[in-house]
Amino acid sequence: MQGVDTANYTPKLYQVAMNTALATGDPGGLCPLVDGAIQRVPARSWTLAQAMCAGLSGEPSRAGTLITAARRRNVASGVDMLLAQKVVGAGGQGRQAVTIEWDGVDQLTTWRLGLAMATGVVVPDPLFATVGPQATYWRALSPGLTIGNRLAAAEAAAAQGVLSNAALVDLYGAADGDDSVQSAATATAQDLRTAYADRNAEARLTALRSIWGASTDAAPAYARLVLTARAAVRIPAALGKGDADRLVASMLSAGLDHSASRWLGVVDRGGDAWAMLVLADPNPGARLSYGDLASYSGGPGDSALKQRMLFAGLAGLGRLSAGDIERAAQALGVPIGTENAWTRALDRAARAGQPGTVALLAATGLQTARWHGVPPEALYRIVAALRAVGLEGEARMLAAEAIARA
Repeated sequence: MQGVDTANYTPKLYQVAMNTALATGDPGGLCPLVDGAIQRVPARSWTLAQAMCAGLSGEPSRAGTLITAARRRNVASGVDMLLAQKVVGAGGQGRQAVTIEWDGVDQLTTWRLGLAMATGVVVPDPLFATVGPQATYWRALSPGLTIGNRLAAAEAAAAQGVLSNAALVDLYGAADGDDSVQSAATATAQDLRTAYADRNAEARLTALRSIWGASTDAAPAYARLVLTARAAVRIPAALGKGDADRLVASMLSAGLDHSASRWLGVVDRGGDAWAMLVLADPNPGARLSYGDLASYSGGPGDSALKQRMLFAGLAGLGRLSAGDIERAAQALGVPIGTENAWTRALDRAARAGQPGTVALLAATGLQTARWHGVPPEALYRIVAALRAVGLEGEARMLAAEAIARA
């Protein structure tokens, strides 16, 4: 969007620009666009953006006049108008002290969230139940909020790939000693320091277990695996064999396939760690047999689904022979030959060598609330298409994540 000259903006691009600025809590990003938008997209939000930009530019008198005119024309009222006034007051020479009360507000909107984030106003947690999960991820990225108000959202964002391992570690590093952070999060930050920096490997492993939760947990929160990815790399394979499933999943959550691959000769054949490693193996010549596939028990969780996901990933990566693929597809009941409009579009994009289109179509095929909603045959198509357009690294990590998540 920023690569398009403002003179060439279309009404749709103005709409996207507004939503993007709000999602990032950056109303100042609207200011280079506001004059053109007022002429071409006479929406209420742009009318208020004009007043906010005047305030942010150090023109409080003009901003006040525009706010008064907007109120007279009933452009906005209630919390929507108050949030705009608060942004105006945040500008240079701003003289307004505006208090935001959420009583009576029963719906969170992009406008309300974006301006609240921009001005450091905390949105009550119940309001996030009225919108999609992406709003929580936006909150994680908001520098205007305290660290204490961002940590839970940051973990949710990391679990969905919005925040990286490095970003989440940095946030927890800043949380240690921050007054806005609750004691449980402070304890996690301290464990994290031990996991990354302690000289004793056993102490590091103990800290990792504490961060992940009790060893009886079948599926520790995926965000915690992301959080500990680079700390997991430092655990010697001989010491961590009993925690191999979580250590390998943690490393692969950040794409550390080369570090994880040293565990391939250590883990038990047929376990979850083994399954993730044979999928993530960066060796382009890696091949498995039907017997290797049949040795996988599925481990904890939904074992039947994980068996089918392993097959789908290996088949999509070309790591099984054609005969073994046909045999396993029948034995496991995975209809990899199923066709529909989505598979045909994905195949066309792969044949045309269009990695961007393949990535978008792959994302479309993964739009479910949980990994259990992704059919193995869809994973097979996605992995094969990513590999066909040169995105084999992404294909391997995606296939391995299917095992970690199931």
